[in-house]
Amino acid sequence: MPVIAEIADLKRIYKRRVPKMFYDYAESGSWTEQTFRENTTDFDKIRLRQRVAVDMTGRTTKTQMIGHDVSMPVALAPVGITGMQHADGEILAAKAAEKFGVPFTLSTMSVCSIEDVASNTSAPFWFQVYTLKDDDFMRRLMARAKDAKCSAIVITLDLQVLGQRHKDIKNGLSAPPKLTVKSVANMATKWGWGLNMLQTHRRSFGNIIGHVDSVSDPRSLSTWTAEAFDPALNWERVKELRRMWDGPVILKGILDVEDAKKALDVGADAIIVSNHGGRQLDGALSAIRVLGPIVDAVGDKIEVHFDSGIRSGQDVLKAMAMGAKGTYIGRAYIYGLGAMGQAGVTKALEVIHKELDTSMALCGRTDITDVDRDILMIPEDFEGRWANR
Repeated sequence: MPVIAEIADLKRIYKRRVPKMFYDYAESGSWTEQTFRENTTDFDKIRLRQRVAVDMTGRTTKTQMIGHDVSMPVALAPVGITGMQHADGEILAAKAAEKFGVPFTLSTMSVCSIEDVASNTSAPFWFQVYTLKDDDFMRRLMARAKDAKCSAIVITLDLQVLGQRHKDIKNGLSAPPKLTVKSVANMATKWGWGLNMLQTHRRSFGNIIGHVDSVSDPRSLSTWTAEAFDPALNWERVKELRRMWDGPVILKGILDVEDAKKALDVGADAIIVSNHGGRQLDGALSAIRVLGPIVDAVGDKIEVHFDSGIRSGQDVLKAMAMGAKGTYIGRAYIYGLGAMGQAGVTKALEVIHKELDTSMALCGRTDITDVDRDILMIPEDFEGRWANR
């Protein structure tokens, strides 16, 4: 059993065990991948302020995210085709999250369906939806989420058009995987992954196939997907989508102060400061660079969450100190899932929790709800001095 001391250890195992097609899907950004890289490297520019001779006993990382008690301010982010990273991946990740006491968010483009996850877990989970044109499908999808006891909806706003990820095109990414000489040769070296996949019937998009009349197989799914996303999305449309759900709503993909202000008007319960993990607009600022200004603008009016770039508990601590009320991990838990299944997701959460707890203590704080910018040293130009600002 390899020693797992940090998320990077899980990533190395993940790369060895998962087909290249799906490793590249997770470990990539759009175009030049500038934003993808800076999501993580910009965290390195922020320093933590050490304090000593402070009573560090009785520490707690417990808090709430949109009224839900959490063991630490970390949720599992929605990640498409998670069930291709490991057989029944969404179910395994949701079970690990439930046991650890953090929220799990299921993607619309998951392999395991809403019903699959609900039947294998007991804690309510969150469900992510895209802004699609088909109101009938959207209403039925949300009704299914309600029947499955989903406790919140996450509406993704930054996917009206799809950012190009070169690796996905070159690999012919699909679920189930496209069989070519190259992909078959690669999958043949990932025998553990293959054996697990042979033991499950969940190999395509469970929330879509069988629930849309025109979609019965991967080929028809591709056609439907290309036509389903709504490039005409505007704030009035967001209001319409919000009215379809009578529970908490979180808006994901906010990267600008003006958009954060507009999100206040649609009745959302929280926003997620996110650039889709660097997978959409390449050349955009990293999420951590824009978090502070957004918190300053709207943080006393709406709950501000953070996503994009977190790979450690120190990253969680920095985002919380900048004013976030919760954070999301995507790639960090996917590394664990691909490496070791449910146990790997649990290990990723354990690593992040230990780093968060220890770093918080060494900054002289004992309660995650009490951290603020006083524990940080932020470069004077971190948020940028741009000519049009």
